[in-house]
Amino acid sequence: MSAVSTAARTGLARGGIELRQTLTNVLDLWTYFFPAALLVGTVYFMRDATVPGTDLSLGARTLPSTLGMGLAFAGLLTVATLLVTDREDGTLLRAKATPNGMAGYLVGKLVLVGGMSAISLVLQIVPSLFIVDGLEIDANGWLTLCWLLPLGFAATIPLGAVFGSLLENPRNIGLLLLPLGGLVAISGIFYPISSMPGWLHGVAQAFPVYWLGLGMRSAFLPDALASVELGHSWRHAETIGVLGLWSVLGLVLAPVVLRRMARRESGSAVAARREKAMTRIG
Repeated sequence: MSAVSTAARTGLARGGIELRQTLTNVLDLWTYFFPAALLVGTVYFMRDATVPGTDLSLGARTLPSTLGMGLAFAGLLTVATLLVTDREDGTLLRAKATPNGMAGYLVGKLVLVGGMSAISLVLQIVPSLFIVDGLEIDANGWLTLCWLLPLGFAATIPLGAVFGSLLENPRNIGLLLLPLGGLVAISGIFYPISSMPGWLHGVAQAFPVYWLGLGMRSAFLPDALASVELGHSWRHAETIGVLGLWSVLGLVLAPVVLRRMARRESGSAVAARREKAMTRIG
């Protein structure tokens, strides 16, 4: 059996076990249900507000955008958090010490984050289709999701691994929140980007958050709503192009950064981080 197939098989098994564990943990279940309930409730109470120039509920426009934002956060923030946490408690060192362990570890995280995101999407989409007017998804919408979701993960998960490799401990995750929050604010997630200053348009379009939000809107909203977007269209070709470029960049950078990070891992380094953490707690 080749190293690639061994790593894939091990990673799939590892990811499946970790995903099942999240479904038996009360705290993990809360992280599934509470954000979903909060989002669905928010867009429901936005139903009386409309997108400027249209009669579409602002809530119906906001929901797909936030689904795209959630996809970006899962790939960037969740992966970074998992990686830096496993690095601190020695999980990453144990993976490094086994044959094809790092490759299997990464495959496992892909399965875990993908599964968590799928569960969250279902919990948010299913009730919203019943209580939020204006949402619809047809065959073209499902086709859009078929290429948007894997491409979105490919564009964000490797970058999340890079960020996680660069952070020293889980408490530094907050360093990612400020720039990500800024990107969300200018990417048209909660309000049409066309109403923002023109110079922000170029900044937002350079990053995956905007394109994931746009792609999700194209899957769930009527084609007539493309008129309020930049370029007055859903711009699927541009979405594929930008997300594809970020995918290539991440896939080139991630293995290099992860290898360098793994080489620095040792039992003494893990022990030092644990001692430092215990000092802070004490």
